[in-house]
Amino acid sequence: MDVSVFSDGYSDAVTANPDAPRFQLRPMAPRDPAQPHRAASPLELFFDLVFVVAVSIASAQLHHALSNGDFLHGVTSYTMLFFAIWWAWMNFTWFATSFDTDDWLYRVTTFVQMGGVLVLAAGIPRAFDEGDFTITVLGYIVMRVAMVGQWLRASRAAGPLREATRRYALGIAAVQVLWILFLLIPSGTLQIAAFVIFALIEISVPVFAEHRRQTPWHPHHITERYGLFTLIVLGESLLASANAIIDALDEVDALGPLIAISVLTLVVTASLWWIYFWPPHHRAISSFRRSLRYGYTHYFVFAAAAAFSAGIEVEIDVLTHESRISNLAASFTVTVPIAVFLIGIWWIAIRENADRVVNTVVPVGSLLVLFDPVLPIPVTLSALILVIVVVTLVLRPPVPRDEN
Repeated sequence: MDVSVFSDGYSDAVTANPDAPRFQLRPMAPRDPAQPHRAASPLELFFDLVFVVAVSIASAQLHHALSNGDFLHGVTSYTMLFFAIWWAWMNFTWFATSFDTDDWLYRVTTFVQMGGVLVLAAGIPRAFDEGDFTITVLGYIVMRVAMVGQWLRASRAAGPLREATRRYALGIAAVQVLWILFLLIPSGTLQIAAFVIFALIEISVPVFAEHRRQTPWHPHHITERYGLFTLIVLGESLLASANAIIDALDEVDALGPLIAISVLTLVVTASLWWIYFWPPHHRAISSFRRSLRYGYTHYFVFAAAAAFSAGIEVEIDVLTHESRISNLAASFTVTVPIAVFLIGIWWIAIRENADRVVNTVVPVGSLLVLFDPVLPIPVTLSALILVIVVVTLVLRPPVPRDEN
């Protein structure tokens, strides 16, 4: 692509057009993927805050469902609702790395998307409890219609990328019609099947839009954004466990078990952080196909990290006799998310930057954590295994690769 179409999003966009800025708006020209020192903007960080709310509510609802032994319904509802959270966040993130102008219209449109997230979050409890997705779909559509507006605006100054931007707008708009139809489908197996089909169509929009010419992305900026969202979902684990322990202080005779699970939760969360940020993530998105793998696999990484916090709360419920599910079932609410997180991040980022030892220890560790119930204290074996994985990563740093 001709580098003359690229912009830094600020001064270049204005000087490229002698009539700019009209209405104090900058042309939404493609950003330069090689721009030095590109970092997450304050607007992007502000945007992430509403997802803290959505993730927290989804995790809390999953916790209640699992603690009551309603595993199938809880996991299914959580999977569907987290998809909406993840996909809306990811679409904005990839758009921003390509076309962020940070002018007033871009900011206002982003605020509209944030409002949609809050509406979606408000509808999560009803979706869990009653299977009524009306409010969540409404909030999702608000976000997506705003995204259509962003793509249409970008098409005006996209140059060779105009077809791709218009395809995005067309694809996103068309899928929203499907989500409206989703509300007419009765809850149950048919609704789940429809969700799977519609979600597959939704995630195929980038392939449809970019199969001829790809929009530019900034590898370091993109991976920083994913890292920031990882901090959000891992932070949810710390917050949820702390709140659960505070609420449980008056429910137990001895504080020892609560202190133990609190310390172990911190160890596990810190280990997951260490493992996630060990590899150089920007290497994982060197092509369009690899960027799809990286982005789509993160659904499982993010969802697992948020589900881990729900599992910790379930363990505390069992400890305080607030839940009647078995110790084995409670253990799996913690260990399955850990295993999914480990295998996901290994597959997309660690595997190609590690030697044989690391590429053995991480996958094996993801399996061994499932044996956590063999020890009487919850989360103990998982914490021990994750510490071993971290020590291995410390002793064996990433293998240097040619990035050209």
